[in-house]
Amino acid sequence: MSMSKASPGKAAGIRMAPPGDDERVRRLSLFDRLMGRPEFAAVAGAALVFAVFGVGAGGSGMFAVDGIVNWSQVAAYLGIIAIGACLLMIAGEFDLSLGSMIGFAGMMVAIPPLYFGWPFWLAILFAFAGSLAVGWLNGYLVLKTRLPSFIVTLAFLFILRGLTLALSILFANRTIVSGVGDLAAADPLAQWLFVGHVGAGLFHWLAGIGAIASLPDGGAAAAGVPKVLLWWLALAAIAAFVLARTRIGNWIFAAGGDANAAKNVGVPVKQVKIGLFMFTAFCACLFAVLQVCDVGSAAADRGLQKEFEAIIAAVIGGCLLTGGYGSVVGACVGALIFGVVQIGITYTNINSDWFRVFLGLMLLMAVLFNHYVRRRVTEAK
Repeated sequence: MSMSKASPGKAAGIRMAPPGDDERVRRLSLFDRLMGRPEFAAVAGAALVFAVFGVGAGGSGMFAVDGIVNWSQVAAYLGIIAIGACLLMIAGEFDLSLGSMIGFAGMMVAIPPLYFGWPFWLAILFAFAGSLAVGWLNGYLVLKTRLPSFIVTLAFLFILRGLTLALSILFANRTIVSGVGDLAAADPLAQWLFVGHVGAGLFHWLAGIGAIASLPDGGAAAAGVPKVLLWWLALAAIAAFVLARTRIGNWIFAAGGDANAAKNVGVPVKQVKIGLFMFTAFCACLFAVLQVCDVGSAAADRGLQKEFEAIIAAVIGGCLLTGGYGSVVGACVGALIFGVVQIGITYTNINSDWFRVFLGLMLLMAVLFNHYVRRRVTEAK
C-alpha cells in the first residue's frame, strides 16, 4: 500500500506561510520609500521655494533667461564646494578650512603671474597642487592625532586666512590683487576651461528673434551658459555615480557609519578619508580659479563663511552631522535653494537682511527632518 510522502513542514507540525506572505519582506508605501531618500526633504523644500518665488516674483524677470542664469550661477559656485563637503560629511568628517582655502587658492593663482612672470596655466596647476597638499595635511593630521576634524580644520581656517591676508599685503600692499582678468583671457587653458560662457552664439540668435530678452545694442541679456554651471553639473554627475555605483562609494558610507567595523572588514578608512579631504580642497580650489577668472582679481576675504554655507547645503540635502548618510543630489538641491533665495529675494520687496534668517530656519528644519528620518530607519532595524 503506497503512502504519499509528507512535506517536512507538515511532518513537524509547522504551518508553512504561503508564497509571497513572508513577514520578513514588507511592502513599503510610496511615502515610506520617499522618506527613506536623503534628498527628499531638499527636493520638497526646493519645490516650495520655487512656488513661493513663482507667486511673489513671477513677473519680475526672475524666471527669464538672464534671471535663471543669475541664480543658477550662485547655486553652481556653492554647489561645487557643497559636493566636497557632502562626501566628507558622509564619511563622518568636517572641513572648516574650506572657505579660507578659496581665498588662499585665489592668491596662489593671482600672485605668481603678476609678480613672478609665471604663465597663467602654471599658476592654476600650482594652486591645485598646493590645495591638494593642504587637504592631504588636514586629513593626515586628523587621522594621525585622532583629534576631531572640527578642531584641526578650524586651526587651518585661521592659518590659511592669515596667510592669504599676509600675502596680499606683502605683494599688492592691499587686500585685493587685481589685474588677473587679462592674463586669464589670454591664456589658452584658462580660456578653454574657466573663462566666459558657452553657447554665446545661440543666446545672441535667440535674442535676435525675440525668444529671450535683449540689451539696447541688440545683444542677449544673458551672454550664455556660465562655465561654472557646467563644472558643477559634471562634478555632481561624477560624484553621484561614484557614491551610488562604485566600491569607493560603499567605502565612504562605511567609513562614516562605523569606522572601526569598516576597518575590520578591510575598508581602507584612512585612505578614503584623506582622499576626501583632498577632494574637498580640490573643490575649493576649483571655486577659486573660476571666481578669479570671472572677476579678474583675488581678494583676502574671498570664501568668507563659505564653509558654513556648504555644510548648510549638505545638511539641507540630507547629510547627517553624525556621518554615514547623505546624497550628492540632495547637496546640489540644497545649493540650488541657496541660489534661488539669495538672488530671488532681490526680485521681491522683501528686505535682503532676512536672507540669513531664512537660511537658519532651513538648516533647523533640515536637521529636525533628518533626525526624524534617522530615528525611523533605526527603529525599522
